[in-house]
Amino acid sequence: MLISPLRLSKLGMLGMNCRNRDFIGRYNRRDLYPLVDNKLLTKFLAQEHNVATPQLQFVVREQHEIVKIEQQLANMNGFAIKPAKGSGGKGIWVITHREGDHFIKSSGAEITLDDIRRHMSNTLAGLYSLGGVNDEVIVEDLIEIDDCFEGYSFEGVPDIRIVVFHGFPVMAMLRLATHASDGKANLHQGAVGVGLDLATGRCLNAVQHGMPIEEHPDTKRPLKDIKVPDWHGMLTLASRCYDMTELGYIGVDLVLDANRGPELLELNARPGLAIQVANGFGLLPRLRQIEKLNRKHYTQADERVEYVMQHFSRLD
Repeated sequence: MLISPLRLSKLGMLGMNCRNRDFIGRYNRRDLYPLVDNKLLTKFLAQEHNVATPQLQFVVREQHEIVKIEQQLANMNGFAIKPAKGSGGKGIWVITHREGDHFIKSSGAEITLDDIRRHMSNTLAGLYSLGGVNDEVIVEDLIEIDDCFEGYSFEGVPDIRIVVFHGFPVMAMLRLATHASDGKANLHQGAVGVGLDLATGRCLNAVQHGMPIEEHPDTKRPLKDIKVPDWHGMLTLASRCYDMTELGYIGVDLVLDANRGPELLELNARPGLAIQVANGFGLLPRLRQIEKLNRKHYTQADERVEYVMQHFSRLD
């Protein structure tokens, strides 16, 4: 369905050129990009600032180290393998458990130790990295999906993308894996995007491939019933990522672990615009409102969260 430019303007939609010029270019210092483009650096930075992330188990930096991974994985039943410099979910393998000599991925596929070694070797060679540069392999704890998401995500862990501007969370969506997305929470691959009300964490709207939907395509659960627990904690964690990185305009990807609560997955200095489609309205009015705000009065994450929960609710 085509929407006229006038209609897009009325919805307050932020376009790519405006995003790049007025927000990314103006408020994100280029020298700070490595802090978010490299997941390993992000994890170390989060540890320094007491921002919760999945526990790091080990890092593979050189091809010869791959020979040793059998011993390193010996006592690990479930884990995640990630390229440090990857983007868009490429190269991420989630191992849920083991059956004998085989490792079982979140999709249900069985792989061997040799498959893992081959995947790590390709990762180090830069197959999944930005610009094809040499990379590192991160192996970290498996995320245990909170019961509140049961039936809402198919063969994958749901995550929450929050756009943060000068420390103010301005828009949020829940991303739910589907069969079409191969168990990944990636909207371009067919995941479901659920717009979330900033005051409550409740579902506002849901889309797949840019089209409105009312139930999960695989599990058939109604999406309107979604309400993310510990929502204030989620927003506060996202807000603190601004203080941690000093980047003015960022996308914060969070997960809710059943045992550990909200955790930071990764950060993005160039967050995409599909979050607007998931919410059914645009970012621009909220961004302009924060620009005009005397932000010196909002130095703490809690203060910024209280502001957006009060001013940016869509369920009043």
